[in-house]
Amino acid sequence: MPTEPDWTTTPITADLLRGALDLEHTERGVLPHRLPACARRQIPDGQLAMAESQPSGVRLVFRTAATAVELDVVATKRAYAGAPPRSDGVYELLVDGRLTGRAGVPDGDVLTIDMAAGTAETRPGPVRTLRFTGLSGDEKDVEIWLPHDETTRLVTLRTNAPVRNAPPHGRKVWLHHGSSISQGSNATAPTGTWPAVAAALGKVELVNLGFGGSALLDPFTARAIRDAPADLISLKIGINVVNADLMRLRAFGPAVHGFLDTIRDGHPTTPLLVVSPLYCPIHENTPGPTAPDFSALSEGRVRFMSTGGTGSTGDPAQTAAGKLTLTLIRDELTRIVHRRAATDPNLHYLDGLALYGKTDHAKWPLPDELHPDPATHHHIGERFAHLAFGNGGPFTLADAQTDHGDGTVTVGCGNSVGNPARWDRVPFGSGRATPCPVGGRPGVGRAGPSARP
Repeated sequence: MPTEPDWTTTPITADLLRGALDLEHTERGVLPHRLPACARRQIPDGQLAMAESQPSGVRLVFRTAATAVELDVVATKRAYAGAPPRSDGVYELLVDGRLTGRAGVPDGDVLTIDMAAGTAETRPGPVRTLRFTGLSGDEKDVEIWLPHDETTRLVTLRTNAPVRNAPPHGRKVWLHHGSSISQGSNATAPTGTWPAVAAALGKVELVNLGFGGSALLDPFTARAIRDAPADLISLKIGINVVNADLMRLRAFGPAVHGFLDTIRDGHPTTPLLVVSPLYCPIHENTPGPTAPDFSALSEGRVRFMSTGGTGSTGDPAQTAAGKLTLTLIRDELTRIVHRRAATDPNLHYLDGLALYGKTDHAKWPLPDELHPDPATHHHIGERFAHLAFGNGGPFTLADAQTDHGDGTVTVGCGNSVGNPARWDRVPFGSGRATPCPVGGRPGVGRAGPSARP
């Protein structure tokens, strides 16, 4: 370890951060946010306020010849009354794009949440120091990925050699919005969330706007996406709308249209991929709301269940009345994208069942009935990378010149506008997509009927 006089302290500014939309200065360090201040002023509940401050996909990036790096932080630890203690958030060190270290801090502020009572209480804690040592002494690009599920204030960055901004990377910026699954719930490390896995494979810069419990088509989120620089945009829509039991079918369609309209105001021609929900048995045919299973919680397990229906087969009267299920949402998203794609050649659709379907669930079940485990996050990321970033995928259309010039773009198995879709599956961990019988990418397209597992 270098002695104290060898340390160089570098102010933590927005220039050193990627993946954040705002940086708040507090009494104890700077706090990265994934929504801008104008959006945060309109947040109606503590759930989204907590989720957007958790820095999923946010990383410090700089160039240095330092062999040692220290970062002082104040982490916010979550504790759920009656549940087992959560693991400390993971910080990952990447050097020239390669994972070289992981660390965590044991203390910090503690946010105690009582799900039964619906209360939350915060107890302040100390500043702690992360240390990464043994780095090579040559000039290198260093990234410190912050925990995807632990709010983190950054206090001080120290190195034993000067720091400068990393040079331009030349990679496209991919902005993704989704639910807690996109944020990385149940993933064990920030580069192990499925969007981070997909971004690494697609060689793009990630901005992850996955918000646990809060992908609810909020207008302020759409405006944040509209105003953020992005070369590629994807929206994973549906699971939170169902498990919050937030709206009925009559409101859902116009809300999706309004969300897309707002984004298109700022990104009129950016490739935009709408992704429908992954397979989730408790809500395939049963409406929300979703609630914690308190009997499981009393046994020290986290599990969720639907409280809005009459079993896995659902109640036709509920859907006839407009209550939303995942099956209904997939059909509605397909219809919306099909209609809009007639005049928007850069709008595309990905059936979430092509990322994680019924047969996948039989092999890799959801441990808490809602969220994939760490290995499944990795596999979903692989699939998304092949379907979206691979040859013929919607995020390579500009390079591949697959626009036919007549308002249609073939990017799936015959599923350009006006043609029926052919949906195939990609085996988990295969490292490649299953060949599509009629060309293109399986499960992806401008429009087409929703796939069924």
